[in-house]
Amino acid sequence: MGLLDRFRRDRDDAPGPPPPEPEHLRDNSPAMPLAPESRRIGEEERARIDTALEALAAEDVDVDDLASIGGGLDRALARWTQKGGSGHDAIVERYGVGIGEHLARTTDLAWEVVTDSFGTDLAVAAGDFVVVPHNLVAVRWMRRETGWVPSVVGHLVTLRTR
Repeated sequence: MGLLDRFRRDRDDAPGPPPPEPEHLRDNSPAMPLAPESRRIGEEERARIDTALEALAAEDVDVDDLASIGGGLDRALARWTQKGGSGHDAIVERYGVGIGEHLARTTDLAWEVVTDSFGTDLAVAAGDFVVVPHNLVAVRWMRRETGWVPSVVGHLVTLRTR
């Protein structure tokens, strides 16, 4: 055991008040639903979608073509990496919306605002089948994964084709 391990053990074993309970577990905070709950998108969400679609069109990304979405995302990741890797939220937003719009156009999924045990987000859904496209992009972005859009999103399309 190293010196730092001893300090951590001593700190963890030290008597004192327990750490505060996280806000979402306190009795006075609203409980998040275990099953997804949703509502139709409003004007604010529609504007958010439209803004992202305009930005993708300016990058010559065709949201009706998974290869175009995937290629655009891969190029954006390469540029972001070359520039030092900061400020990725807008890129994840754009491509999350692009994937969601593709699914909305090619499947039975529709844009909704979904709340589940993880929080509230813009999603495409039909009944209890929910896809949060921003999560699809963000998780793979963190891993610097490329080339995934046609296969992953294509699989979702085959599952939900009208």
